[in-house]
Amino acid sequence: MATARRRGPTRAELEAARDWLLPDVLPGADDPPLRVLFSGINPGLVSAYTGHHFARPGNRFWPALHASGFTPRLFAPAEQDLLPALGLGITNVAPRATARADELSDDELRAGGERLRALAGDLRPAWLAVVGVVAYRTAFGEPRAVVGKQERTIGASGAGDGAEPTRLWVLPNPSGLNAHYTPSTLAAEFAALRVHA
Repeated sequence: MATARRRGPTRAELEAARDWLLPDVLPGADDPPLRVLFSGINPGLVSAYTGHHFARPGNRFWPALHASGFTPRLFAPAEQDLLPALGLGITNVAPRATARADELSDDELRAGGERLRALAGDLRPAWLAVVGVVAYRTAFGEPRAVVGKQERTIGASGAGDGAEPTRLWVLPNPSGLNAHYTPSTLAAEFAALRVHA
């Protein structure tokens, strides 16, 4: 007997998800210190609809996270809540869900950069990794930034409590639409961060 295939969301369901907010994946009181806070550009419609970060089929975030050694096995987007136990978290530069990141305005990205600075000050992750160099350049006012470790830091600097500032890393956008990176070169960029983190 054949089993019925579960259909994906309809176009109307995805469009309705534009108004939904996707909660961050952040550590709880019993989790280890936050080593890396990954920041997507903004939720895609599939992510907003499912409630899971990087959920669109073809997005390579989860495979790159595993291939680079951050996770012990390949996690599905629905398993995102396993990340805080590994010292990892997920947020977004901009909260508004869109079909494509280029639907965001520069003002939204700059506001997101301010939000990330505040979040880093509160959570004090060792690293903030923004996945998307173009979004990073706008959000942080660094028009010449390239993928990799950044010179600037944010967060705890000057807090007077001995806490280290958050270091910044830019990763390539893991969207399947980013043809500049293969799965292996994307994993290598994630692995370079893991070595530092």
